[in-house]
Amino acid sequence: MQLPIAMLAYCCAALGFTQVAGAQTPVAIVEDVESKTAGIEFMDYLRTGQFIRLAQGDRLVIGYFDSCWREVIIGGTVLVGKEESEVTGGSVDRQKVRCDAGKKGATSKETTGSGAMVFRKTPSAAQSHATVFALSPVFVGSGAGSLAIERLDRTEPRIIIPVPQANASCGGFVDLAKSNVVLSAGGIYRAKAGARELTFKVDASAEIGSLSILSRLLRLPSPP
Repeated sequence: MQLPIAMLAYCCAALGFTQVAGAQTPVAIVEDVESKTAGIEFMDYLRTGQFIRLAQGDRLVIGYFDSCWREVIIGGTVLVGKEESEVTGGSVDRQKVRCDAGKKGATSKETTGSGAMVFRKTPSAAQSHATVFALSPVFVGSGAGSLAIERLDRTEPRIIIPVPQANASCGGFVDLAKSNVVLSAGGIYRAKAGARELTFKVDASAEIGSLSILSRLLRLPSPP
């Protein structure tokens, strides 16, 4: 996969939901793809009814926004659904990950005495902010200039991260992991880039490291 193509795909994702073909609300995102036949790239948004054809041995990873399913698909034909994919002629392995789920049925992780992970639904009334489940989120829609992050529930140094020029030209995205920025678990923050801003909470059990895109993604809304 050539870098310019991958970068263009990432840019298209950063432009936001309203720019998806057919003006249809996206239901999933491409977290990884190893295929010459799929016709999609890393960070592409997917919509219900979309077909993806994989060659034998091709690998595709999809994250669903509403269900928090992370699917690893090998080969076959993929029909994108609302909460999961229908795979014909290939294999699919599904794993539930932590994500905000559009404030519908969001999940939180608890650990039992045996060390096994269980996921429990969080009451929607308790979620007054967008929630991210990683200490180094990815922000999309930041535009040009810089992204400012400040903690609201206690005093912490303000974080200002310049938006790379290549990213700014296509809507803007900032990956805190690439800047070695780690937020505080349980903290409530405001991210602001120009006229766009978002108040969000870092889950109390948020983790550091490379996690599912669903666990790390925060989208800055269009200005009013």
